[in-house]
Amino acid sequence: MYRLFLTFIIALLAASLSASMPEQILVNGGSFLMGTTWREEGVDNEPVRLIHLNYDYYIGKFEVTFDEYDAFCEETGRTVPDDSGWGKGSRPVINVSWWDAIAYCNWLSLKEGLPNAYDSEGNFLNESGKRTTDPSEVKGYRLPTDAEWEFAARGGNKSKGYTRSGGNSVDSVAWYKSNSENMTHPVGTKAPNELGIYDMSGNVWEWVSDYNTDYSSSDETNPYVYTFSAYRVKRGGSWIDCPVGVSIDVRSKGLPGHTITNLGFRICRTAK
Repeated sequence: MYRLFLTFIIALLAASLSASMPEQILVNGGSFLMGTTWREEGVDNEPVRLIHLNYDYYIGKFEVTFDEYDAFCEETGRTVPDDSGWGKGSRPVINVSWWDAIAYCNWLSLKEGLPNAYDSEGNFLNESGKRTTDPSEVKGYRLPTDAEWEFAARGGNKSKGYTRSGGNSVDSVAWYKSNSENMTHPVGTKAPNELGIYDMSGNVWEWVSDYNTDYSSSDETNPYVYTFSAYRVKRGGSWIDCPVGVSIDVRSKGLPGHTITNLGFRICRTAK
């Protein structure tokens, strides 16, 4: 009887963990050209440089949803973000700050028995709990770096060179200004990219780990901007942006404490 009870409890715990754990896609390391490879007239360009990622990582198949984030809030007593009256469920969570996003990541790490990826100041931590500037040394759940995000959005080593994540036809792959009806939509309802990742163009902007700075024009390996600035990077465009605004190479920035109705995030984790 005790064994049956214990088995039942373990099954419940496993089901609870599974329900609150976002699905992930493996991205094998590789090299790519990062930055603006095309752009319409009147929009600023970013320099293109060669990026090498010499490690594999997992990234969220979808943007983190209200269902997933609300489980975090319920367990930790954190304030549940407002859905702007659009509904929750499988819609991407919105009205979350960069600090909210990394707190969620540390919570996921705790649930899986992994070391925290961030300290209280937002610095990366390695598996020994010491600060690091190398994302390949971080074992816990975290936000993708700017470079990891763009490599995954481009389709990784399977990239077909699209201008938007999943294709050149904006209506096929993105919720944006002309088709969104001025709101978010459930994740995964547009076409995925070459790796099977959804909504990396449009729906909501996504926080990444890096501080915001101008791109270097030099080749880089495993880049991550850890030098302090007032802003963090966000990627992907959103339901309110024009077709150019949901292009893969578009970047924006936000104050880490800022919350808004077109900004969420997806998770990432260095592969073991």
